[in-house]
Amino acid sequence: MNVRDIEQAHATLHKVLHAIPLSSSRTFSQMSGAELFLKCENLQKTGSFKVRGAFNKISKLANRGDCPSVVAASAGNHAQGVAFSASTLGVESTIVMPLATPIAKIRATQDYGANVVLHGACYDDAYAKACEIMEESGATFVHPFDDEDIIAGQGTVAIEIFRDMPTVDLVLVPAGGGGLLAGIAYYIKSINPRVRVIGVQAEGADALVRSFRAERLESTSTVHTIADGIAVKQPGGLTFDFIKRYVDDMVTVSDDEIAESILLLLERNKMVVEPAGAVSLAAALSRKVEIAGLRTVCVLSGGNIDVSFIHKIVEKGLITRGRQIKFRTIMSDLPGSLTHFSSIVAACRANVIMVQHDRLSPGLGLNDAILHMACEVGGREHGEELFRRLKEAGYEITKE
Repeated sequence: MNVRDIEQAHATLHKVLHAIPLSSSRTFSQMSGAELFLKCENLQKTGSFKVRGAFNKISKLANRGDCPSVVAASAGNHAQGVAFSASTLGVESTIVMPLATPIAKIRATQDYGANVVLHGACYDDAYAKACEIMEESGATFVHPFDDEDIIAGQGTVAIEIFRDMPTVDLVLVPAGGGGLLAGIAYYIKSINPRVRVIGVQAEGADALVRSFRAERLESTSTVHTIADGIAVKQPGGLTFDFIKRYVDDMVTVSDDEIAESILLLLERNKMVVEPAGAVSLAAALSRKVEIAGLRTVCVLSGGNIDVSFIHKIVEKGLITRGRQIKFRTIMSDLPGSLTHFSSIVAACRANVIMVQHDRLSPGLGLNDAILHMACEVGGREHGEELFRRLKEAGYEITKE
């Protein structure tokens, strides 16, 4: 793969993809200390950058006339990218998805024109089934990241970053298998080596970070993160070759930091971004990277979040930001006790969202009860003010 491959991919893709310019954010610039811009691939066709690599790969196969059908394994964005690209190019597609894949993602993939096969408990099972279908049908397998045509397609994001911000200093890129990071890093370093490229992973799925630091390909036995789109145990060998050569550094962010970034994007930018897509902004806002004073681009890689999962992310983000607090205290189990406690909470302008009154826990006195409570507050300072007032009134407060 070379720079020309990425430029040719962009020439193909710009005819079918949305043109999404960089957007600036005064709020995030102030919070991070950088001149911060967002590359919003969550607004791209199919809801993520994945369509870039898929379309580039399948269009090349179709142009050669040797690809009547393709097969892929995916539970998310790659599935929709392959389905859209194949149907647009007149190629039959089969996507194998794990049995536990949310119905919304299955229907979206079907709506883009794919034949969906549900198989297995995880991606590895789906991948094995896709390989069976490939052998039986002669279909071409479209890998989600470890393929030069896929990497070239993902690298077209870098062309658009340079188009909109030729003087960019730093680009933060989400990373799972590494296709997006490899493509962006290769193109940026080939055009302007001065620009730094940093990959970001979730703490619970950090195989690429481990590989980068060890300077050899490593895998993890398990993954545990809300960022399911980058929860990859085994990164690509091809992608890692590009990453270890062209990426300046890699960092991780916690699930709490990811959730907080998703909440901020909802509140401040009115924008839905999936957990995997928000890790770049999480790294910037949590100062995992020194970006003060730099023109920094955060790639928001996707927006395909399960609607039924959003409320969990929002709640986690509210807790991380100190907007929701949970605590317990022991109080007298007598008439008026709860009213007195609640009056202090009300006077402090906190909103009660959960109360549990426990008389049965071992060790409690006959006239005592444990009160578990959750409140909405304006932020950490407001929460600390509430705790201070309760303690002044004689309550022992334990945060939960």
